This record gives sequence, structure tokens and C-alpha cells, in this order.
Amino acid sequence: MHDRHLPATLRFMLAARRCEQQGLETLAQTCTLVSLLSNLVHALQRERGFSNIYLGQPQPRLLATLEQYSDEARGWERQVRDDLDRLDVEGAERARLYHRLAYLLHGLDDLPALRRHIRDLHMGVEEASDSFTRLIASLLAVVFEAADTAIDPQLTRALVAMFNFMQAKELAGQERACGVMGFSLGFFDAPRQERMSHLRAGQQRCSEIFVQYADSDALQRWQRIEGSSGQVQRLRELALRTSAEQPLDAGLAELWFELCSERIDAMHEVEGLLAEALRQLCRQRLDSASMELDNHRALLRQLARQADHQQPLLFSVQGRTLGEAAADDPLQHSLLDLLQEQSRHLQRLGDELKAARSTLAERKRIEQAKRLLMSQYRLDEQTAHERMQRAAMNQGLRLIDVAERLLAQEQAAP
Repeated sequence: MHDRHLPATLRFMLAARRCEQQGLETLAQTCTLVSLLSNLVHALQRERGFSNIYLGQPQPRLLATLEQYSDEARGWERQVRDDLDRLDVEGAERARLYHRLAYLLHGLDDLPALRRHIRDLHMGVEEASDSFTRLIASLLAVVFEAADTAIDPQLTRALVAMFNFMQAKELAGQERACGVMGFSLGFFDAPRQERMSHLRAGQQRCSEIFVQYADSDALQRWQRIEGSSGQVQRLRELALRTSAEQPLDAGLAELWFELCSERIDAMHEVEGLLAEALRQLCRQRLDSASMELDNHRALLRQLARQADHQQPLLFSVQGRTLGEAAADDPLQHSLLDLLQEQSRHLQRLGDELKAARSTLAERKRIEQAKRLLMSQYRLDEQTAHERMQRAAMNQGLRLIDVAERLLAQEQAAP
């Protein structure tokens, strides 16, 4: 018996299950894309850091290594583009994700010109670093949207863990790039020292969220990385003690880059663990959903066959609610039990999904408040974020509380 031959009530119950499975299939495609984006981000972070070394100390011997890093990034970019070519883009409910992808592709299209300017020394270190950072931010925005639009609580939690770890790693990459600039100059001025401290604090915030959602394997690996970062920490402390009057050896820039790269490479291995766990979870949830759909279909067909003999009983509910099904009507009770179980299932999914998305919702509100400050006071993103951080520390509040107050004040303003 085909599904279309089922009574309408049973067909729509089955359709609800099919939608759930289709959503998981779409999410599995997105998880594959997230894994590829992780590799592209890692390659671009390395290219950004070494571009800063080259622009700070333009020596021909550095060009070969820079080109190697660019080639690695190009390879991952091709894989990302190939995966996007296979992506089904008909889902209207994923409009925000597709918008992020369009923005990302626009940035990738500008990447060849950026590389030419760097090799020709037609831009400064700060400008080149900022260009890479904006591109990487567009990649991370895609991962954020993937987590925010996921319809499965377990997968949402896994994506939240991965997004926050990728964000922590990106801040570590920015710290590497900022450190390269300071060490290349021989000292760190006050703004750059403050920037280094800000980037370290940001890594800490992201890692705290990651710890809440990470599985045990990834968490143990991360703890080992943190425990072996002594040399990086010593160079951080050295950077905070430098000045124009007490310059350092510019050769420390390459040492800093190498040590930070070892740490970031180790973080990328954790990303690999998270990506593999995500893929396995996708397969498990898809297998489970497929089995549940088959079982549901078989049960509903059995009910439909019984309904052929008791059709008036199955649909004669106009005079009472479903909860008032007659005690001597087993078919009515079978249908009612299925409807109630499906309602409980959807309610559980909704509650778990809401909890899993709470961190993402807070991040959205913080970003909204940050944009508000940027617009009102003509601040850049970093300065706006630091202003909110200072307000939170001075008032003993969480960052989200400061953000909510700012947004509430804006809404109340005439």
C-alpha cells in the first residue's frame, strides 16, 4: 500500500516524520560543508600569518613558503566550491544561510587580487591582515548560521561546540598575526598590547562555551593543548613588557609564528575530532530517523487496514475531543496514542533545541548591541566590543546583560 492510499489523518502523521528525516538529510549536507570550511579557515589563517611576516620583512626567501600556504588554501577553496555546487538551494527556510554563502563567495572572488597586492608589496601589514580577517569572519558566519538553523538538538549542540572552538582558534590566529606585526617592529605599542590582551580574553570566552558542549575526547585533547602552551605564554608576557625604548630582536617574529602555528595546528586536530563526531552523529540520527519512519509507516498501514472495517469509528470524533475516545474503541486509542506520542516527541525536540540555541541567541543579541554602538558612536567593531566588556566588568554584569540594557534603551528612546 502506497502512502497516498492512507487515510488523510495517517498521511499527515507520516508526512511529519518524513519532514523530520528530510531536515536531517539537509543538515547532513551542511555538516559536510562545515567540515570543509574548517579546513579552509585553517589554511587562510596560516596564509594570513605568514603574509604578515613577508610584509613586515619582505625577503625573497619567504615567498616560496607563502606560495605554499596559498596553494593549500586554494585547494580547500576548490573543495568548498565543489561542495556548494552540489548543494540543494531550493529551501526557502534557509535564506539566511544562503545569504551568508553568497557573501562568502564574493569574498573568495576577491582573494586572488589580495594575494597579488601582498606579493607586489602594494598594501601594508594591517590592511592585508584585516582583509584576511574579514574573509575568515564570513566563513565563520556560515558555520554560525548552520548551527542556528539546525533542527536537531544533538546536532545543534555539536555545531555550537564546533563554532565556538573555531571562533577561539580564529582569535588565536589573529593573536598570531598581531604578534607577528609587533615582533617584526621590535616592540608592541600600547594599542597593540591592548589588542593582544583582548584577543586572549576572547579565546577564553569562546573556549568556556566550547567546554559546555564538547564531547569528552575533544575536551581532553584541548586540555592537553592548554597545558603545553608555556612558550607561547612566555612570549605573550614578553610582548606586554616591550617598548620603543626597549626593542626586541625582529627575528622573534618567526619564532612566535612557529610556536603559535604549532598550537593552532593542534587546535585544528581538535576541530577534526569535532567534525568527525559531527559526521558520525549525522549518520546515527539519519539511520535512527529512517528506522523510525519505516516503523511508523508500517504501524500506520496496519491501522489503515483496520480502518477499512471500522471507518466510521476512526473518524467519528466530531462530537468529542480525541482525549475522550471511547474506552471500548481500541482503534481510536491506537490512533490517539500515536498522535500523543508524536506530540510529546515534537515537544521534546523543541525544548532541547531551545536550550541548545540559547548560546547562539545570546551571541546574536551581543552582536546587535555592538552594531548599535558602532552606529551611534562611529566605532569599529573591536572598540565597541571592548566598551561593552568594560561596562560589564565595572558593573559586575555579564556581557549579555549589558547588551540587553543597550538594546532596551534604544527601543525606549523616542
